[in-house]
Amino acid sequence: MAARMDFSPPFAIIEGGYTNDNVPDMDNEKQVTLGKPPRHLSIMQHCVSSGRLIAEANLELDVGIVVHKSSSDEKTEFLPVLRSGSCAEIGPKQYMEDEHICIDDLIGHLETTTKVPSPGAFYGVFDGHGGTDAAIFIRENILKFIVEDSHFPICVEKAIKSAFLKADYAFADASSLDISSGTTALTALIFGRTLIIANAGDCRAVLGRRGRAIEMSKDHKPNCTSERLRIEKLGGVIYDGYLNGQLSVARALGDWHMKGPKGSACPLSAEPELQETDLSDEDEFLIMGCDGLWDVMSSQCAVTMARKELMLHNDPERCSRELVREALKRNTCDNLTVIVVCFSAEPPPRIEIPQSRVRRSISSEGLNLLKGVLDCN
Repeated sequence: MAARMDFSPPFAIIEGGYTNDNVPDMDNEKQVTLGKPPRHLSIMQHCVSSGRLIAEANLELDVGIVVHKSSSDEKTEFLPVLRSGSCAEIGPKQYMEDEHICIDDLIGHLETTTKVPSPGAFYGVFDGHGGTDAAIFIRENILKFIVEDSHFPICVEKAIKSAFLKADYAFADASSLDISSGTTALTALIFGRTLIIANAGDCRAVLGRRGRAIEMSKDHKPNCTSERLRIEKLGGVIYDGYLNGQLSVARALGDWHMKGPKGSACPLSAEPELQETDLSDEDEFLIMGCDGLWDVMSSQCAVTMARKELMLHNDPERCSRELVREALKRNTCDNLTVIVVCFSAEPPPRIEIPQSRVRRSISSEGLNLLKGVLDCN
């Protein structure tokens, strides 16, 4: 059992100086709109960024040890400065079925008089299967169903749950689309300091909190105990990790060949699980990714790597691209989509410990950070 880490004097937090001098130009990558891919074509890489803050770090890549500030005043006054970057790559598969969306200025995007807290943002990752129809439809319509719900914005949680089901039903009624295609759905809605994650499927959202990974969603795999019990209670079966021997996720939108009449209980559920948190100044960024990332990388490893990248260049797009490249190096077998959302205009601070005054003990947070570094190596 690890003992607490006792430091005297306290941590010294050193922020490196950042300049734009001598910063190499980023790759000029063209934005590509991905429609339903033909069977004989492959999809090229697609990287977008909503805010470029490229800087050169005058510090080493050392991420330091986790430190928690105790000022409650700073937490209550904290408001995130939102900027994001994303990267999507076909990987080793024949064609691309992932979709995603990044909206850093939700109020400006909606162009509505509805009173919603500021700042506001919306992000989503949709991992399609059996074709792209479901993923494209949900990406294009899920936000509309949320903001048009009668519960919005008074009770956002109810609005999001209702929107997932309404979007699923609307897709079933789309006669021009292949309703046997399906998609997982992971969304992040930010109002002021409040972050609400909704997930149906095996995409994952992970919060980076001073170097520590905080999982904000649960992977809905059929073998997960709670999902297995729900599936079996509703008459479903699991064969070799697959729901009814067909699907590797326990929750998804679409896949209407596996569902009964609308509104009936079904082993394959479109209902999302929600998790909410109030952001503080210790929350530095959010990583959202499809299972192509998480199949080859732990949550802690991704946070450790993202923090190092942001300390170096402070660019969320470049950070997302590096996470995708690392997953490809680790031989992922799936499409890859990663979104990185930063909550501050500044890079994560470097945290130093005077070595001569450190006792021979380590905290649980330090162990988590060390584990992430080792996983990345």
